[in-house]
Parts: sequence; C-alpha cells; structure tokens
Amino acid sequence: MHVDVMDLMAKLKSSEEAFVLATVVRTVSVTAAKAGAKAIIRPDGTIAAGWIGGGCARGAVLRAATQSLRDGKARLVSIQPGDLLADLGVKPGEARGGVQFARNMCPSQGTMDVFVEPVLPRPSLIVFGASPVALALAAQARPLGFNVTLAAPADDLGEAPDVDHLIDGFAIEPETKGERYLVVSTQGRGDEAALKAAVAARADYIGFVGSHRKMAALKQELTEVGIEPAALDRVKGPAGLDIGAITPEEIALSVLAEIISIRRRGQRGETAQQA
Repeated sequence: MHVDVMDLMAKLKSSEEAFVLATVVRTVSVTAAKAGAKAIIRPDGTIAAGWIGGGCARGAVLRAATQSLRDGKARLVSIQPGDLLADLGVKPGEARGGVQFARNMCPSQGTMDVFVEPVLPRPSLIVFGASPVALALAAQARPLGFNVTLAAPADDLGEAPDVDHLIDGFAIEPETKGERYLVVSTQGRGDEAALKAAVAARADYIGFVGSHRKMAALKQELTEVGIEPAALDRVKGPAGLDIGAITPEEIALSVLAEIISIRRRGQRGETAQQA
C-alpha cells in the first residue's frame, strides 16, 4: 500500500513517535533515487514510507538512521564509489567535515548524498500540584517544546490550565518511553502522595520545589512508611538552579533551566567548546 511520506510524518509527530526522515539531497551519475526523494525510517530499521533507492544506499542510510535516533543528531551520508573515496583520502565509515562516508558497491557506481534527520518525541514534563509555581512551570515549558502534563486534584484547580494532558490526582504511568522529567510543586497540598508517585516512576529527573528543611522532613516521613532511601535520593530538592529566584515565575524558570542543562549535557560537543 502506498503511504504518503508527509501524511505519515504528520501522524507520527502527532502521536509522539520517533522516526527518521531521510532525504536525498544530491546525486551524481547513475543512481536509483534522485534528489528530493524521501523516506521515513522507524526505530526498528524498517522503511515505513517513501524510497531512497536500492540496496546500494539503503544499508548505509539505515545505519546512520539508527545512530541518529540514538544520539539525536542529524547526519549527511555520502555514498560514493571506492575510487572516489580513495581520491578524497577517506575510508568507508569515516566521518569528515560533518559528512559520513560510505562505499557504493553497486555496478552503477553513482554518488548519492542523503540527509538523515531524527524526529524525536517532545520531552515529557509532568508537574505535580496546582500551586503558582506549578502553573508557571506548565505555562513556560510548552513554548520550550515540552509535552506538559499537570497532575493535581481537580478541586485544587480553578480554570483548566493550557497543558497537553491533565490528570486528576497524582497517579501517573510508572513506565513510559522517551525523556521524562518530573517536578513536585504541591507546596503543602499532597506533598507525600505526589512524592510517592514520582519516585515510583521512571524519570530522567525528579525535582521538589521546597526548602532543604522541607525536603529532609519529607524524606524521613516517607522512609518511615517504607519508601526506599535510594528512591528518595533521586529527588533534587530544592529543585532548580540558584539564580536568586523569588517569584513563582522566577522559580519555575530556575527549574526549567536545570532541566534543560540536564537534557543538553554533552549535546553541544566540540562546537560549544570552541565558541
């Protein structure tokens, strides 16, 4: 069945599924696919829609797609005959100047450059509570590209907040795929219940909005009711970078800054070091 690349791409993005968009950007001599050809590659290595040529190019592109989904970085793959690679002084599999080279083993001996772009689900931010800081977090996170869930008792909320998902209470899914960051900002209204739910879930970060003293007291209380100390040690409390924040909006900003610093750690690479 023919599947339109752009239609499928829209569906996968709306359902928060990871995939790679591979686009042929240049061809030289005889190649099966021409510039502009596109394909959607799923995490399992299958081509879900589109076409980028036959086996001469497919293996190299699929390998690059797997790498891109793993590290979140786009790649330009240049598939060339062996003699041209030798003229350039590069070996198959070598990367130089932002280009990853591969050998074209087909008799056609054409050259094809393919841009491999990972399209990843938005990182998930789950905010526990309906406090002013919680609402500020939800409002600030969406423009930054987060898929925001607010978990709070419905009775604690006034108007429905502008979030992607709203949970009545603190019961969240303990296991999900992709990046997930949790912030407990209940501020006295269900602190223990929210922390229990947070530490029972898989997360890349768990933050608690509150003082050191409050965090220490909650750890002791939860330990006494059977929560493992190691689980509680995952919680960063107080959450956020120390920027001297005072207002709810400033506190929310400090928490998001901390989350972003964790997300981007190691992603800027040599460019950031040279800047």
